[in-house]
Amino acid sequence: MTELQRPEPKPGVMDIAAYVPGKSAAPAGVKTVYKLSSNESPLGASPKAIEAVRDVADRLEFYPDGSATRLRDAIAEVHGLNPANIICSNGSDEVLGLLALTYLQPGDEAIFTEHGFLVYRIYTQAASAVPVAVKETDETADVDAILAAVTDKTKIVFLANPNNPTGTYIPFEEVRRLHAALPKHVLLVLDAAYAEYVRRNDYESGMELVASSQNVVMTRTFSKIHGLGGARLGWMYAPAHIIDALNRVRGPFNVNAVAIEAGIAAIRDRAHVEQAVAHNDKWLAWLTEELTKLGLRVTPSVGNFVLIHFPDEAQSAAAADDYLTQRGYILRRVTGYGFPNALRMTIGTEEANRGVVAALAEFLKS
Repeated sequence: MTELQRPEPKPGVMDIAAYVPGKSAAPAGVKTVYKLSSNESPLGASPKAIEAVRDVADRLEFYPDGSATRLRDAIAEVHGLNPANIICSNGSDEVLGLLALTYLQPGDEAIFTEHGFLVYRIYTQAASAVPVAVKETDETADVDAILAAVTDKTKIVFLANPNNPTGTYIPFEEVRRLHAALPKHVLLVLDAAYAEYVRRNDYESGMELVASSQNVVMTRTFSKIHGLGGARLGWMYAPAHIIDALNRVRGPFNVNAVAIEAGIAAIRDRAHVEQAVAHNDKWLAWLTEELTKLGLRVTPSVGNFVLIHFPDEAQSAAAADDYLTQRGYILRRVTGYGFPNALRMTIGTEEANRGVVAALAEFLKS
């Protein structure tokens, strides 16, 4: 046996493609930069959340409540849930990783759709399990395709609803059909990071299904509608036995004191949430219409972003990205999501939205 000269990761780790976040910087000399690459709120955080952060600054020497009790109570109060069925996390990413760590063994399979959130694949591979990506139909999750991929090795199905980066969703009757056909030992993970933005009568985030099932969880985030991306805060609603399992493997103080106080204030500031929804409703419709007028295809979105498809190599997403970046508009390349000729754009301020449309009109004429 050859003696190793340094520690080596377990098999499979170096096969993982590291997650690459949206860029945030423009070239030197660009005075004004509009970051539209990470689906951050153009309204920022609630003033009440900002004030709560200032208040906690004098107590940073103390460890936070390891159970985030007051934050779970606030979430439960707003959504009408039992706080015992809530776990808080360092962004919803953390709880997704904890689910993979807890429920996947080497050789198990986890299913997600081909344009789903990249961390599903990453966490599956990190758990030495097998990622299974299934085809979508019209850039939307296909329940029949997911069910056709289920085998006796399937342990988790990850479903982003709405999905990022497409912005598409499936009606909740389809989610229920998916759940009903899954074996009872398979965990259905409903990632509802963008739920607050959806204005469709046939959409539900998953709370009722979680409450009536033993193998469904719903994850949520404070990074989008609440404007707390920098605080890294998420939560999950789940059956008691799943909460119990994850509490045994999560870090003892996985949510910091600043995030806890910001989250409590943010989720109770319903006026700020309603303002963010109204802004998104207006500019999502406007951007979709204006970009379509330019001859660009826009995937119908219910989130706080749009996926913009470019026509050909002469007017490619890469060329458009360079053109926009030079003018201070930072969008998201989505090649890693299977869209080499598209850009994802966060709904921004009025100035940013109008500026991108104007710049793209110039780009397409050049």
